[in-house]
Amino acid sequence: MAGSDGEVSLPRLGDEGRLGALRETGLSAASDAGMERFARLAAEVVGVPVSLVSLVEPARQVFPGMVGLADPWAESRQTPLTHSLCQHVVAEGRPLVLTDAREDTRTCASLAIPDLGVVGYAGMPLTDSDGHVLGSLCAIDTEPRRWSERELGLLEDLAAACSAELRLRIVSRQRQDAMDMAETNARRYRGALDRSQLLLSAADALADTTGLAEVRQTVRDLVTSDLKPVYVGLVLVENDSAGRLRRLIDETGGAPMEREYETYDLDSGWPTARAARENRTITVTDEAELRQDYAPEAVEAFNSLGLSSAVCVPLPGTVIPLGTLVLGWDEAHEIDIVEQALLAALAGYTARAVERALFVDNRVSAARQMQEAMLTDLPEVEGVELAALYRPAAETDLVGGDWYDAYPLPSADQGGEDSPAPDVLAVSIGDITGHDLNAATLMGQVRSMLRQADLDHPGAGPARAVAGVEHVNTRLDIGASGTLVHAHLRPCPKPQEGSWELTWTNAGHPPPLIALAGTPGRRLHEHEMMIFPGLTGPERTDSRITLTPGSALLLYTDGLVERTGQTMTEAIDLTAQLLTDHTRQSLPELLDAIMDQVPASGTGDDIALLALRIPATQPPPIQAASTEQ
Repeated sequence: MAGSDGEVSLPRLGDEGRLGALRETGLSAASDAGMERFARLAAEVVGVPVSLVSLVEPARQVFPGMVGLADPWAESRQTPLTHSLCQHVVAEGRPLVLTDAREDTRTCASLAIPDLGVVGYAGMPLTDSDGHVLGSLCAIDTEPRRWSERELGLLEDLAAACSAELRLRIVSRQRQDAMDMAETNARRYRGALDRSQLLLSAADALADTTGLAEVRQTVRDLVTSDLKPVYVGLVLVENDSAGRLRRLIDETGGAPMEREYETYDLDSGWPTARAARENRTITVTDEAELRQDYAPEAVEAFNSLGLSSAVCVPLPGTVIPLGTLVLGWDEAHEIDIVEQALLAALAGYTARAVERALFVDNRVSAARQMQEAMLTDLPEVEGVELAALYRPAAETDLVGGDWYDAYPLPSADQGGEDSPAPDVLAVSIGDITGHDLNAATLMGQVRSMLRQADLDHPGAGPARAVAGVEHVNTRLDIGASGTLVHAHLRPCPKPQEGSWELTWTNAGHPPPLIALAGTPGRRLHEHEMMIFPGLTGPERTDSRITLTPGSALLLYTDGLVERTGQTMTEAIDLTAQLLTDHTRQSLPELLDAIMDQVPASGTGDDIALLALRIPATQPPPIQAASTEQ
């Protein structure tokens, strides 16, 4: 059937298989060298002024091959179907041969007659391998024409050759599409494999994390190589309040907004808060969406990070989410279903690592408090200056067994609290093996046992107290091992008034350093075996030296002098030199100078220092320096 304007309205024109084949030819309203040759050949062999390779689309016909057509049709290389006789070839599925298109009821109303000058018309079907008619190879005369059998045969042969070319192009396009699909699938499979590897790496890497900062750094390292975000952050629900969130701060300073907006309410207008509150993944596709749905400060933070898109994934918890994992990109980033699954799994691993880190942090905090409680203030002693410093391990951020202590003892001949006999000052420093809560606990026991042994044996030397500790350690199976230096300091009688006698014993500890007035710092080499359960050896002995006014003594643990690339001997020599060079500075300043110059940066061991000095002139009693943490 044809309408009044000659346009055909039949299902065949809109057949999906035919339209798909048209697309796969890759041809449209543009010149194609191959199709142009077929149009020229048709015009020459049949002897017509106009020849077209016409492909019929749902609303137009296009001419990738064309000879003799006048403008404006020649320039646009297309016409609407109101100007198409070729549509009848497609609709009927067979050749259309007309001596005079003006006399055929199917075509007499077509605008191709007045506008294109079509009178004589012979159109042969162009088909694909499935039999779909894609268009026609047509010969057009501007006058009535009786087509000979020879002309129609030649035109049919050319149409068959043109159809073969179209089929080849369709097959080539299908082959290319198949190759592209294969490559797309290969990339998808490689991506899935990479993401599977990422999850395996995440499970392995996050299982070894012990602190929140390490958890964040590990997650950032994992996702940056695969998903390539420019920002990775963690926001956690605070333990002490169900209504607050706190960001984990990037200590490198790369995201200043983290400090500006470190804490905020769980019910606030942040996408991270919404993800935790609603326990679902929230995506931000652009700034406009952020301005519409969230608070102004969220927009400001988003812009300060230079983000164009972001995703906020809740960290699953037992009751409510632990917080939110945030990934941001500086360009549009669409999260597909595979990536959603990846991020959900990664958030699960991250949540477990966060829980573990919080547990460890709580244990460390409790142990730190216990350890700090044991590092009591130093006593005030007339005629002796005292200062101490304790610094925990930088790398592990765990407690350990290092300690120092100083306390007064009654002398053996003290007859009562009104007796003029001077007191003894006991000082000690030690290092119990280990860097964990057990080591800190054992340190507290050894420290207390040493005090008790001193009090139970008034007048006895330090060696007697250490031997008592070893006896209890073995008999009660306490299990403490390590090193220590324990010393007693008592004022000398006339004529050495102003000097103090130092008596000490060394149980396998680094040698104390002493700088006598007017002499360079040196080591007190005398030492014996370390403390170890069941280990027996020669009876412990005391050593003695007199500290004249101006003398200084430094006790330290091995974390001070164990340095990569430098021997312990060199580090001890440097410390002794500093002890000599800073005789005119206060003891806290001396300890600061030692800590600045001797230990390696990021040392993996605790450091404890205890210094005492006999003033050159006896001042009034001095308030001892408080412990530095």
